[in-house]
Amino acid sequence: MAKQTELPFRLDSQLTEVMRLRVQSLQQRSQRRQEGERLLRPDEAVYRLDFSQQSLRFSHWTVRLAQPGRLTVTATSQLWTPDLTHLMTRQLLEPAGVFWRGPADAAVSCYEADAAEFGERIAELAKVRKVMYFLFGFADGCSPESVDGAITFTVDS
Repeated sequence: MAKQTELPFRLDSQLTEVMRLRVQSLQQRSQRRQEGERLLRPDEAVYRLDFSQQSLRFSHWTVRLAQPGRLTVTATSQLWTPDLTHLMTRQLLEPAGVFWRGPADAAVSCYEADAAEFGERIAELAKVRKVMYFLFGFADGCSPESVDGAITFTVDS
C-alpha cells in the first residue's frame, strides 16, 4: 500500500519581514521597484513547504479557514533564492490555488482543476527542491491567524 505524507505550510515570518522592509525602503527613498520585480503586498505573507522526500505524487489539499474569507496561494519557482535576489514576477507559477469559504459555507471551496494542476506542479518541483516558497494572499476577512493549510502527497517507493 502506498504511504501518504502531509506537508504543512509554515509561515516564514523572517522572510516576510525582509520582503516588507524592501517595500518600505523603496517607499522611503521614493524609488521604483526593479523591472519585473514582485513586491509583497500588505495582505500577503511568505510561507514555505519543506520536502523530506523527493519522489512525491500529489494527492490532495487540506485548507481550513476558521472564518469566511478567501486565500490565494501562489508558488514561486525553483529559481528564487530569497536571501540573494528579489522576487521577480516571472518566478511566480500558474495556476494559483484559490480557496474560499462564504458566510453560509461549512466547507472550504476551491477551483478543483486549478488546485489539482497546482498540486501536481508542486510535486514535480519537489523532485529537485528541498524547500519551496509561496505567497499567501488574504482577502475578504481571511488572515494568517485563521488559515491552516497542508498538501498531502503519496510517496513513491
